[in-house]
Formats: sequence, C-alpha cells, structure tokens
Amino acid sequence: MKTARYIISLPALVLIASVLIVGCSKAPKVATSMTAHLLCSETFVAERDTEEVFQHYIRRIGGLRQVSPGLKYALDQEAKEVEVRLFGGSASVAAHTSGRGCTVLNDSTRPRPNEAALQDPQPEITPQHSGLPMLERALDDLMQDTDQAVKAIVILQDGKILSERYAAGMSEQTPMLSWSVAKSVVNALIGILVRDGKVALHTPAPVRLWADPKDPRHNVSIDQLLRQTSGQPFGAANTGFDPASQMLFLSADTAARSASATFAEPGTRWSYTDGNYAILSGILRDVIGGQPGDIAAFAKDELFGPVGMHSAVMEFDQAGAPMGAAFIYATARDWARFGQLYLDNGTVGSRRILPDGWVTYSTTPTPLADGGYGAGFWVNDGPSHGARQRRKMGAPAGSYFASGNFGQVVLVVPSQRLVIARFSESVLPAATTFGATVNVLRAIPDASLE
Repeated sequence: MKTARYIISLPALVLIASVLIVGCSKAPKVATSMTAHLLCSETFVAERDTEEVFQHYIRRIGGLRQVSPGLKYALDQEAKEVEVRLFGGSASVAAHTSGRGCTVLNDSTRPRPNEAALQDPQPEITPQHSGLPMLERALDDLMQDTDQAVKAIVILQDGKILSERYAAGMSEQTPMLSWSVAKSVVNALIGILVRDGKVALHTPAPVRLWADPKDPRHNVSIDQLLRQTSGQPFGAANTGFDPASQMLFLSADTAARSASATFAEPGTRWSYTDGNYAILSGILRDVIGGQPGDIAAFAKDELFGPVGMHSAVMEFDQAGAPMGAAFIYATARDWARFGQLYLDNGTVGSRRILPDGWVTYSTTPTPLADGGYGAGFWVNDGPSHGARQRRKMGAPAGSYFASGNFGQVVLVVPSQRLVIARFSESVLPAATTFGATVNVLRAIPDASLE
C-alpha cells in the first residue's frame, strides 16, 4: 500500500533532504520566490492560466523541477498576489502593481502604482502568413515540435511582418517574458543616456558603493559592465540556486547586492552574469530619477513609444531599479520592433533614438568573450568559438541577437533586412533552440540576392 503523498525520485529526495536539513539554506526561498514571481507575472501581465503555467512551464525549469512536488501556490485575484510555499515552509509573496508588473516582496513594502507605464490599447490584427511555401512549412514544423515549445515567432522583413505563428492560447497580444533579452533593452536605455551626455562609457561607472577612489571597483566602467568584463563574480549557472538567482529573487535591492560583491580585476576576463546588468539597472534608476515611475516614463518616452513597443512592461525590484537582467514583458511583435531599431541603426524614421555608432559599438565582438558577445548582444562575427559555431549552423556573418533562457531570441540579420523574434518555454540547450531558429531563416528567400 502506498502511503506517501508524493512520488519523488531518489535524486529529488537527496536534493530536498539537503535543502531541508540545512536550515539556513537560501535554496528553498529562491524556489518559492522564483515561482511566485513567475506565476504572478504570467497571470497578471501575460494573462495566462496560472495552473497551466505552473504545470507545463515552472515544473520543467531545471532548478525547480526536482522540488516541484512540494511547491504549493495560493492565488489572490482581488489583491493580485501569489503566495508560494515549499513543503509548508515560509511563504514567498509576489504582488502585481498597476503599470509595473510583479515584484517579489522581500520585505513588507508594497510597490506603489505607476500610471506612467500603463499599456496603450492594442488593436486586434489577424496574424499574417507570408505565402512562401518553404517558410510556412518550416514554421509549421517548428510550432509542432513540442520540445522547442515555441509560444510565438514573428518575422519582419524591411520593417513589415513577413509571417508569424502563435501557440494555442497565445496571440499577437500576449506579452512574452524576456528573460535575458532584457539585457539588450538595458543596452538601449544606457545608450540613450550616453546620447544625452548623462553617462560616459569609459570613465568610472556612477555607482555609489564605488565612489571612493581607493575602492578596487572604483574604475569599473559602463563599457566593462555592458561587455561583461567588469570582474563581477556571480556567473550564470542557471540552477535557480546560484548567486545570480539569489540576487534576482531574494534581494530587495538587486543593484546593491551585485555591486557589493568582491570583483576580480576589471578587464582581465569575460564572465556572463546577471550581476553586471543589475548594476547597470541601478545606474539607470539613479541617473533617471530614482523612482520606478520616472524610469518607466523615461523608457516609454525615449524608447518604447518611438519604437512602437506599446505593450512593454518593465518589472522592478523593491528598491526601484528595473529587473534589467530579465523580466520585461512585450508582445512578440513588439520584440521584433525592438530588433528593427537596431537593424535601422538606432533610428525610427528621421528620429535618432540611439547614439550614432551605438549599434556598431554594441555588436562589435568583445575580445575576451569566447562565447561571441558584444555589449548587450551576442554576435556572429569574429574568431570566438561561439561565433564560429553559430556560423557553422548557418547564422549569417554580420548577424547578431538578443538571447534569453528557454529559447528567447531576437535575431537581427542586416544582409537580408530581417528580424526574427522567437519566444519559447523550451528546456533544450540554447544552441539547439538557436539552431532551430536558423533553420527558419534558411527557408526565407535571400533578399540580398534579389
């Protein structure tokens, strides 16, 4: 007779036991906070079914999969809050606030409404197909691949929708979670500050914790933060319980947590980490005005509005900084419009959004980055191992992309005047999901040869 309430694998039992035995461990709180944040955002920003998200997305995430039998959530539709516990332990709560998405409440402070960031109404538009048989077959195959778990894909050519697809329950109006695609938005917002002379790339970054010239981090530059060569130590293990995850989900002030770490010598190594972009988000907060409403209004007036990203919602930590390493929501069409800004060299019509030369700067390979990284974008040019491997897959030289966990890609292909925005919930390796995106690209006639 089975008397256990849960059927749990032996590896999961070992993990859960280690988590529960070590009472001071942060792992349980990371699991509950991450789950609460995702459920809150997917429910109240993306307007998806909470249980479907929990069963078919959150329970598949690496760091949460093993402990998911013990995760229980309570949804308060009226208060717009989600509470999550692990095996009945202490609760984590994420709250939705008008205009600024969801925030994990690491203290008792409730975020204030931010009317400046309210979404503009979106018109109903019928999804478009290209009429190109090879492309439509490639898209059909991709959407039918359950391992790829694509929720939306939009292809722009010359700024117009060539084709698009949406999974069941999704539409052209469903906001898609960025994950690390948000880092490229931080690149744009920092670029606008550079354009306006409010920050400089190669002088010491304006971080209050580093103001003392004797501080070994004092000379870290914005360029080094953007290029991931600052020496920030958190790394990118993506376990859910690593230092970067603890920063994202357990820190009321993510920028301060990242900036207070002990750095390696700046400029001596490349290490991809959310910590650099949390610090950049803190700079945005401090330079723009210090309050989420100021930052959201700035982003709307200077970036999202001109580009046409009317669905964009930035989420914030409790100290008022954007969660800039992740957690921006926008429709797949609006993410494609973001890529179009870079394809158009930082301009929208006659209006310059990004500084002249910013796109070239952002997509110039970082010499230390063997993964093939520029400054907020992954690049397919240069001698790095990552760039060479992606070119072997078929990624055109000169192309570059914003990338996020679970198969999020905004790929810009200047040679074909194309942008492909793909948003997924796949647990496949990033190289596999990127390769599938390149397969779609191969099915598009090469406009550069016409």
